[in-house]
Amino acid sequence: HGGSGSVKFPLDSAQDADVESNSLKIYTINPNEHFSVTTKGSPDGSKYPELLLEKPLDREQQSSYQLILTAIDGGDPPLSGTTQIQIQVTDANDNAPLFSQDTYRVSIQENVPWGTFVLQVMATDQDQGVNAEITYAFLNAPTSTSLLFNLNPNTGDITTNGTLDFEETGRYLLSVEAKDGGVHTAHCNVQIEIVDENDNAPEVTLMSFSNQIPEDSDIGTVIALFKVRDRDSGQNGLVTCYIQEEVPFKLESTSKNYYNPVVCSVLTVQSWVRILSPSLCPSFACSLCLSQK
Repeated sequence: HGGSGSVKFPLDSAQDADVESNSLKIYTINPNEHFSVTTKGSPDGSKYPELLLEKPLDREQQSSYQLILTAIDGGDPPLSGTTQIQIQVTDANDNAPLFSQDTYRVSIQENVPWGTFVLQVMATDQDQGVNAEITYAFLNAPTSTSLLFNLNPNTGDITTNGTLDFEETGRYLLSVEAKDGGVHTAHCNVQIEIVDENDNAPEVTLMSFSNQIPEDSDIGTVIALFKVRDRDSGQNGLVTCYIQEEVPFKLESTSKNYYNPVVCSVLTVQSWVRILSPSLCPSFACSLCLSQK
């Protein structure tokens, strides 16, 4: 690479055994937009060619040029000789890396094993050699995030480096920097969605409870209030509560996730209330002791 106008390359002179008017007079090259040639005089009177760069070179557009240099004498008719000039354009670090995407998106299950492949970010550089060697790194990542994910600096592979828990964080947003062998950088974003699994049991909280109620309690008498919560999401977080045994009680839902066991028939025996949920099935039981008035 180089700027135009100021770059000159003196070349070896041609040899001509003739003298005076029949000696070498001028040099020319085949027409092209990047190079020209001028004829220069040496102190001993000989003439040599000087190659001038007329337009900047871009190796990524054209990496080599083949010129034909012609030396012409002053005879009549003039005689000439030619030689080839092979020009190889060397690389300069004038291109920044470029990611294949501005934002990478991926979904991954929670609780996957450590070292699970998440995705690969990839940047390319039109330069050559060391100038095109790219390394990757997280940019301004919180410590908690960088502890959960590992980024291979050479390949751009992102893998898990800890336990992913949807209930802790459902989405991670990461910034990745690609740097070439010089000073140029590029950036992209990575969005990782954590997919919920049914890995949490429902939690039952007893809000109030009358452990002794009269035998002749009216139908509809409330004997307890409890709340049910499941930290999973979607279908995994839906909880069904019911009374398993044949007992004179039924469950009424007062609001979302709140339930009241109430009397639904004559009380004559000791009874149990049991709350169950599908898939993960912890149970909750409360004993009701009946008393007579």
